[in-house]
Amino acid sequence: MNTRRTTPALARTWAWQAPWLLLAAWLLWHLWQWGIWHAVFAPDLAACQAMARQGACWGVVAAKGQAWFWGMSTADSSDWQWSGLPLTLMLTAVTLLASIPLAVGLAWGRLSGNRAVRWASTAWIETLRGAPLVMWLFAAAFVLPALLTPLLTWLGLPDWEPGIVMRVAVVMTLFSSAYMAEILRGSLRVIAHDQAEAAEVLGASWWTTQWQVVLPQAFRGAIPALTGHTIGMLKDTSLVTVVSMQDLTGAMAMSLNGDPDWRPFFLEAYLVVALVYAALCLGVSALGRWLEKRYPALGQAQ
Repeated sequence: MNTRRTTPALARTWAWQAPWLLLAAWLLWHLWQWGIWHAVFAPDLAACQAMARQGACWGVVAAKGQAWFWGMSTADSSDWQWSGLPLTLMLTAVTLLASIPLAVGLAWGRLSGNRAVRWASTAWIETLRGAPLVMWLFAAAFVLPALLTPLLTWLGLPDWEPGIVMRVAVVMTLFSSAYMAEILRGSLRVIAHDQAEAAEVLGASWWTTQWQVVLPQAFRGAIPALTGHTIGMLKDTSLVTVVSMQDLTGAMAMSLNGDPDWRPFFLEAYLVVALVYAALCLGVSALGRWLEKRYPALGQAQ
């Protein structure tokens, strides 16, 4: 080993890395001072104000966090409504679960040999994907009620109107199904032909082939993409604030906007909400990796 050549190389490496290491150490020290050492963890407004921003006020979470993590009540404390973290989780779960059958149907339709079915499925998918989710949320809030009124009257339900939560869940499901259909279409194209032919040789019907052979393998191959889609929909729930629904982020903002005493501690509140989203997304990623190992795609070792 030539130490004459390696020593200058190591010196240059340390000369390049040392300033960045020092900067990282300086930032970590100040974060420790602000976020831990001088921080106030109790919901003590006077103590937080006395810190004069020299330390974090995590007490804002204890003082206001109930509305963020457990939802809010109306004037009557027994009248609970969907908001905060429960709304975020509910919309994510309902959207994804309800999207699956629609996405499968759209993926089949786009691969169909029937030209009318294929064009109709393509038009449906591209229309939903061609506009941002915010536009569809506004449609759910303001356009959908006007469209539903004649239909409900014709059905003999003139006094019933779906609430904003239901309308938003429906629109988000349709939006999600368009993206999920494209994910499944790519996976179906890889395996559908060969697997379907093998099943037909064995005498299986088309439905049996799809439900027991093709779809299970298509979902296995689509797990990584579906995991990414799930994370995207989880974060997209924050957009419902544009139609006056208060998800985790919206509930946090509303609780502080209405309280001038705790309002100066928005930074701490946003950091906590960001950590919650990060934990949820990491949990979804971990679940996706587990599913990939538990149900490997065709041709991969288990």
